[in-house]
Amino acid sequence: MVTERLGVAVVATHGILWPPMSRPASFLAAFTLAASLTAGSAQSDDTRDLAHFFPGYTSALVVMDLSTGQATRHNPQMAGRAFSPCSTFKIPNSLVGLETGVIPGPDFVLAWDGTEYEIAAWNRDHDLRSAIASSVVWYYRELARRVGLERMQDYVARFGYGNQDLSGGVDRFWLGSTLRISADAQVAFLRRFEAGELPVSPRSLGIVEEILLQPSAFGVVYRGKTGSCRNDDRSPDHGWWVGSVERAGRRHVFAGIIEGKGASGRVARPMVERALVELAVLPEPSPLGPRSPLEPALPPRPR
Repeated sequence: MVTERLGVAVVATHGILWPPMSRPASFLAAFTLAASLTAGSAQSDDTRDLAHFFPGYTSALVVMDLSTGQATRHNPQMAGRAFSPCSTFKIPNSLVGLETGVIPGPDFVLAWDGTEYEIAAWNRDHDLRSAIASSVVWYYRELARRVGLERMQDYVARFGYGNQDLSGGVDRFWLGSTLRISADAQVAFLRRFEAGELPVSPRSLGIVEEILLQPSAFGVVYRGKTGSCRNDDRSPDHGWWVGSVERAGRRHVFAGIIEGKGASGRVARPMVERALVELAVLPEPSPLGPRSPLEPALPPRPR
């Protein structure tokens, strides 16, 4: 398993220059900058044992307060391990599609080709909004094919996203294949996304911010994306829930991951949400409950 240490996570945040340099030069500059940035902030980071919120799974969670830059980590060792991003890559994939003009806007429709999928919601035409809401893999595979490997590689490098290895194929490198990213690096990428520091237009950024919005029982501005990878017998399944919370004038970004038999983004989400309530990032949910069938109810608070 690949390991990404804190410096690499900060490379993903600060280390990509515009226009892009050659990869060796950009990595050297990024590493130098990362060392100076992390030296002053590491002492303020916090570690919390939140394992009781993730029963039955190995887990990690990284939460960053964007007003202070302070990060709170559950299971820092796992937070530094790199995993396939699975469908959390739909966030950068959407940005690349918009920036390249492959997707003119959020209402751009791709026609379903008639292939019957296990997930019934995939078996119809989709636009960008519905494709990310239902995590429609075929839509994003076609999007990546239209972008092409060369342009996709260029943007992944500019974003500093994970290990930047797309050798698994232009339409599947993020699906349990060669691209890997840690929870630390997910948070670093999301920090740049929220700060408007990625090399994309404000229009593209705004569209992706909009399509990530979650119907919420929490009464806050809440964005997120699941990711699920069913792995073979050599490695356990894993699931992601990553995103951001705007509440009372403060913003946090987070990345949670669970690993084990049956792990998925749908399983991870309510566990991460309960941990975010514990950390006072999310408030206790409204007694009205979830406002959308896409939003699962929280499990009972662990005792």
